[in-house]
Amino acid sequence: MTSANPIQVLLVDDEELVRYGLKAIINAEASIQVAGEASHGEEAISQAQHLQPDVVLMDINMPLMDGVVATGKIHHLLPHTKILILTTRDDDKCLVEAMQQGAAGFLLKNTPPQDLIQIIQSTHKGYMQFGPNIGQKLCQQLKPDVPPKKLDIPKEVTPREQEVIQLIAEGASNREIAQILHIKEKTVKNHVSNILSRVGLRDRTQLAIWANTAATKTPDTVAIPLLA
Repeated sequence: MTSANPIQVLLVDDEELVRYGLKAIINAEASIQVAGEASHGEEAISQAQHLQPDVVLMDINMPLMDGVVATGKIHHLLPHTKILILTTRDDDKCLVEAMQQGAAGFLLKNTPPQDLIQIIQSTHKGYMQFGPNIGQKLCQQLKPDVPPKKLDIPKEVTPREQEVIQLIAEGASNREIAQILHIKEKTVKNHVSNILSRVGLRDRTQLAIWANTAATKTPDTVAIPLLA
């Protein structure tokens, strides 16, 4: 990218001081140029349609229309325009929704000037951009809720043996199980032997695998939830 054909950027933020600071940083770089400004989502859509910028720096919290909604509308109207979400916190719950609406990345408002320029340039090239810690936060938010595991256990297994199986599934040793259940370690070993006989497994390792995958299923079983 040369100064003869700079990246056109639309600044969208309801705080004039923020826009002023961003504009000063961006216009100091010959390869990037601020094409226009907007103070809320509705104005951003109008400006984007008129200017057709390469990149939009979009604040999230704004009056009239927030940045998430505006991002979705601009992305629909101008799919080739890259939208970077500006945020003050890396744990903003709107980040996932903004991604779903077509955001090309995120950056914190306290991003150093030299990093801001690089992020805009990379975004224009088609790279997804995430500020410090934001990528990890997004992964955590996007991770689906895993329902409690259900383990099929033969009805012949006693309640105490069910407790032992659950603890084995969690990786507890015989000594740890004894301490948790307030019984002797020898008693735990006896329980394990009885369980192996009932479910038709050879050793404790197979039992641990079976307990975690619930691979063994019989018609005559009951389901109990594993301990969280």
